[in-house]
Amino acid sequence: MSSAEQVADYVVPKAPKVVAISWSTITESLGKGLSDFRRAPKYGLFFGAFFALGGLAILAILSFFESVWMILPIMIGFPLIGPFAATGIYEVSRRLAMNDPLSWKAVMLTVFAQRERQTAWIAFSVLFIFWVWIYLVRVLIALFLGFNAPSSIAGFIDVVLTTQSGMMFLIVGTLVGAVLALFLFSATVIAMPLLLDTELDFVTAMITSFQTVTKSPVPMLGWGVIVTLLAMIAMVPMFLGLIIVFPILGHATWHLYKAATEPVPQD
Repeated sequence: MSSAEQVADYVVPKAPKVVAISWSTITESLGKGLSDFRRAPKYGLFFGAFFALGGLAILAILSFFESVWMILPIMIGFPLIGPFAATGIYEVSRRLAMNDPLSWKAVMLTVFAQRERQTAWIAFSVLFIFWVWIYLVRVLIALFLGFNAPSSIAGFIDVVLTTQSGMMFLIVGTLVGAVLALFLFSATVIAMPLLLDTELDFVTAMITSFQTVTKSPVPMLGWGVIVTLLAMIAMVPMFLGLIIVFPILGHATWHLYKAATEPVPQD
């Protein structure tokens, strides 16, 4: 078959149908996520530990450059890159649901294969927005705190909570961060598992992800709050809580994606 014939025979995949979900869907997804973690704990612990080590590496870098206080804005943005980092978790849940053989080789091959798929483009978008958030934090610090910016976490908290300029920084920073977080959450909440599960392009996956949020705004935004709060609590003890929380949330996200979408017949 010639290249022209192959192109002609290629069928552009259709995006799944987005369906409305409720709060019961959220709780069911969490329950299924916990069940998947219990069924395949070694995979969850491995990917959870890898994610936690990433946080510790960031903390070590900040300590080296004497910018430990930056860990606070990073902790706020860190949960946003969770969907990008959870590919291995999604694959484990997919295989458990399909009763496919589960092995390290199969899971890791799927993870590495994402480099040549559309997932890489979303990963780039997520990291770019995360970098924009960190840059904006530094700009806001320069605008509101100037040369009074502290070099320690304790000093940073003291300045932010006890000075007028610190309070203004907190208010503006919270508003800016909320807008970026809402955009990134809406664009990626189901986009990553969707790309793992289908041959869609990353733009269609992100649009579908936005549609899941607009279709069921209250439960989906509630899910975002749950993920953020659990992730931030898990990060308090030196990121160690992420070893457990990260895989459970990753498994739950896979089941939420499945509940919020329905496949459509392909031509």
